[in-house]
Amino acid sequence: MMDDTGARIARRIRLERDARGWSLADLAERSGVSKATISKIEREETSPTAVILVRLAGAFDLTLAGLLLRAEGGGERLSRAVDQPVWRDPETGYLRKQVFSRPDHPLEVAQIELPAGRRVVLPASSYAHIRQVIWVQVGELVIQEGGERHVLGAGDCLGFGPPSEVTFANETTTACTYLVVLSRG
Repeated sequence: MMDDTGARIARRIRLERDARGWSLADLAERSGVSKATISKIEREETSPTAVILVRLAGAFDLTLAGLLLRAEGGGERLSRAVDQPVWRDPETGYLRKQVFSRPDHPLEVAQIELPAGRRVVLPASSYAHIRQVIWVQVGELVIQEGGERHVLGAGDCLGFGPPSEVTFANETTTACTYLVVLSRG
């Protein structure tokens, strides 16, 4: 059984697909996610991972934050801590708190907690229409971007280059917390 956030995400994916008149096959082709997986997500039988959500959001020409914001129905100028949506990746335990995102504002801010020993690999397509900066708050984060490996400690900040597959890895024994600041366009 999904939690409320997972159920809202599942409904939003179906709404986004329906609004475009896309079949499951259409969304599968555009996102690279199998029809069976999309169907299970929409029927609330499984929770999507971060990678799957990024692929689905990209197919809809949305950022992950944009898809999550639509699922939550938010969009106020003031983003109170208590109202900031939180989503946990069922595969890695990656925790994403959407600090700020509005459809009419070019900037988004998310706080990520990546558990010890975990990694998330995101496709180049997820960076096609955004510019992004990562700012580590606590712990250490390894970012493999294209052919470059960056090790960031608390306070370090990395601006991403051209779109490429990116791996976020926590190779330590304690959780890492970092901020993602991105602009669309």
